[in-house]
Amino acid sequence: MTATSAATGSSLWTACPGCRSPMYGEHFRRSLRVCPECGHHDRFGARERIAQLFDAGSVSPLGAAPTVEDPLGFADTRPYALRLRQAREGTGLEEAVLCVTAAVRGLPVVAAVMDFAFMGGSLGCAVGERITAAAEHALATGTPLVLVTASGGARMQEGSLALMQMAKTSQALADLDDAGLLTVSVVTDPTYGGVAASYATLADVIVAEAGAHMGFAGPRVIAGTIGQALPAGFQTAETLLAGGLVDGVRRRAELRPLLARLVGAAAWAARGRPVPGEWRTSAPPLVTRPEELPERDAWATVTLARDPGRPTTLDYASCLLDDFLELRGDRVAGDCPAIVGGVGTVDGVPVVLIGHQKGHDTRELVARNFGMGSPQGFRKAARLMRLAGKLGLPVVTLIDTPGAHAGVEAEAGGQAHAIAENLRLMSRLRVPVVAVVTGEGGSGGALALGVADRVLALGNAVYSVISPEGCAAILWRDASAAPQAAGALRLGARELLRHGVVDAVVPEPDGGAHQDPSLTARLVRGAVTRALHDLVPLAPDDLIRARRRRFRLFGTRR
Repeated sequence: MTATSAATGSSLWTACPGCRSPMYGEHFRRSLRVCPECGHHDRFGARERIAQLFDAGSVSPLGAAPTVEDPLGFADTRPYALRLRQAREGTGLEEAVLCVTAAVRGLPVVAAVMDFAFMGGSLGCAVGERITAAAEHALATGTPLVLVTASGGARMQEGSLALMQMAKTSQALADLDDAGLLTVSVVTDPTYGGVAASYATLADVIVAEAGAHMGFAGPRVIAGTIGQALPAGFQTAETLLAGGLVDGVRRRAELRPLLARLVGAAAWAARGRPVPGEWRTSAPPLVTRPEELPERDAWATVTLARDPGRPTTLDYASCLLDDFLELRGDRVAGDCPAIVGGVGTVDGVPVVLIGHQKGHDTRELVARNFGMGSPQGFRKAARLMRLAGKLGLPVVTLIDTPGAHAGVEAEAGGQAHAIAENLRLMSRLRVPVVAVVTGEGGSGGALALGVADRVLALGNAVYSVISPEGCAAILWRDASAAPQAAGALRLGARELLRHGVVDAVVPEPDGGAHQDPSLTARLVRGAVTRALHDLVPLAPDDLIRARRRRFRLFGTRR
């Protein structure tokens, strides 16, 4: 449905390409061409995308070296040279990507923005050269790189030279990894083939615009190859998110503030990693000597540690951090709901927060698998820790789990491997790590987030090699002996402090953390910021040396 002004000949009304609902054209344009009825995101060109994402007046084009135009002398129904000329005339672009320097909320970036209208956004020599040159400019200037992808894949008309652009651009992103520079990929509809299998999926953070599709082979190719119908939601942004392949799915209007938060976090290290001086005195009264803690019944402490009213990691994220951007997925097999993580700031200092996530009622507990992490969860945690290491951001982990998930799927997915990899990774992470046991610290599932420079525990937290029930079932051969096992395991804060497993205990409000979650969160925030005040200025080699010595000495006579 399209109505036209007789006076101007301009379109006044249009129909949503998704649901066909009629919309006033100017309103559709102001809503960034997103349908208010069905949420369909109409395709954006490169210039429109740049205007939407970056500060007005901040954009300058980036040049690139000349490339071969028609290396094969290719012709199908039309000569390739003619197709190129028509694409340039139709879009006003030289190629399928527009590379610029720009700013997002005042923070400098280099951006490479693809345009599907130019020969399906295909990756040829000129596109590969421009992407690579943009990455090299980001490297030379120490600036984050933002990639906005829209492509059907490598350009067939340029043959094997187009294929080589996948390796060329991937090398360029590897150089940015080595230099510790942030890369962000915004996947738009569609992103396929050689682009999806190279720079689009190599970024530190991958965000899919709502409605985007991404994959290596397109659905028509797959359906024709395997000869069967494809499942609903195949290759959609939402399916990619559930499969752990992207960090998030965002509506178009949300992309600019998201980029600003990520780029702002990366800029902190470049500013010299400053921390507020008031953090020196931010810690609440902490207990560092075991005799200062009362002797408590072990089973009663376990019960308090498991109380469903205790704050969860997401509760702490909303109180501990001034903002929080959750990042999801292990980029391999899925997104584990029992372990959450992302980037946030504390008094302007960016941190990567990772923790076990339980819930406050049966529905939440079941949805979060009672805080028992899967291999996907531990791999997600490892991915976020590597991101923190690359960008020089402190890591804060919150431990509250009965243990790692024990099940057929977890074992098939490499549960032991995933936990072991986290232990090794954390032992040599070159940024400060502060761990807080907020509830249950169960076995290897807890330790996978616990190899830290400072380990704190709440007053009613527990930390043990096994749950009391598990210990009772194995050694007493009677699960009802769990209270006895709890006492024998000496898993409360007093014993943890005595053995040096934790450095300090954060006293809880009267009756437990669940009685005053807000106060508990403030106490944890103060303890964490004081620890970071001491740790952030330390050299990475000194951090690693002290952390490894800490764990090296456990079990020896000191």
